[in-house]
Formats: sequence, structure tokens, C-alpha cells
Amino acid sequence: MSRLKLTDILVTVVISIAFGLVYKIWGPLYYALKPLGFHLDQFIYGMWFIAAIVAFLVIRKPGVALLAEVAASSGEFLMGSEWGLEVLIYGFIQGLFAELVLMAFGYKRSGVIVVSLASIAACTGSLMMDFYKGYIEDLAAWNLALLISMRAAGSIVFSGLLALGIARALERTGVTKILRPASQDDFDTLSQ
Repeated sequence: MSRLKLTDILVTVVISIAFGLVYKIWGPLYYALKPLGFHLDQFIYGMWFIAAIVAFLVIRKPGVALLAEVAASSGEFLMGSEWGLEVLIYGFIQGLFAELVLMAFGYKRSGVIVVSLASIAACTGSLMMDFYKGYIEDLAAWNLALLISMRAAGSIVFSGLLALGIARALERTGVTKILRPASQDDFDTLSQ
């Protein structure tokens, strides 16, 4: 696996800035869903992990998921995140956990299962931070289970399936060929 080039880093940062803006806009939606109950706010929480997955799917190199999530959370912070500096810690942990899953697959697999597992890993990191902050362990067992399942399901939907859809759409446009030149498999597929 090759190291990150300057182009890889710049593309990752551009992707992250775009998602940092989405993260900033997502905050009010998160708070709008809170009063509706059933932890609907936790279902959309999965959007906060998407930068790591999309950037990895576009670049497919080690370190991209972590860099993307840190850069996206930095962008959100610079735009005046309601969570302040804490958003940077969350971004680092979420990106690190997603990166660990991608590393476990040797950065070679990028299907639904792998991106869903990376999303669940980022979700796990965010839940660990929430436990560390000390505000969710006091929930009743059923309520905590609902919170965790809604956040996990939303992680798969937003950071897994939506991220995969975005990456595939980008691939169809040909944009990703600039970053990942055609392989022999690509040529073999074309000649069939």
C-alpha cells in the first residue's frame, strides 16, 4: 500500500471541508429531532462519521479515514460548532476507530460489510466518549439499548450505505480515476 501523496491529502481535506459544513448544518437538525423521542436524534448521528468513510472510498489509502474525520471536525469547529473543542476529540476518536477497521481489512476491501463495520466502529468510539463524559450511563437499560441501536443503525445508513452511494456516484463520473489510475482488473472488465 502506498503512502499518501500531497494530492491525496488535499483531496481528503476538500472532502472533509465539505462534510464539515454538513456537520455544522446537521447540528440544528439533531436538536430538532430530540423532542420527538425514540432517540430519533441518535439515528441521524451517523452522519457525523461519513467523512472518514467517503474519503477512504475515494482515496483508499492508510490514514485517510483518520485524517478526514479530524479535518471535518476541525472545519465544523472553525465554523462555530455548538460543542466547542470537544468536537475535535470526537472527530479524532471516530476517525481512529473507523481507521482500525479499514486497517484490519488491509485497506483492500470497501464493500457494504466493511464500510458498515467501519461506521459501527466510529459509532462505538462516539459512545465511549459519551460514557466518558458521563451522561448516558444513567439511562435505564431499555433506554440505553434504544439509544445505542438507533445510533448504530443510523451509522450504517448514513456512514455506510450513503457513503458508499456517494463514492460510487463519484466513480461513475470518472473523478476518482485521477486519484486511482486504472488497474489491470479495470482493463480486463472493459475487454469482456
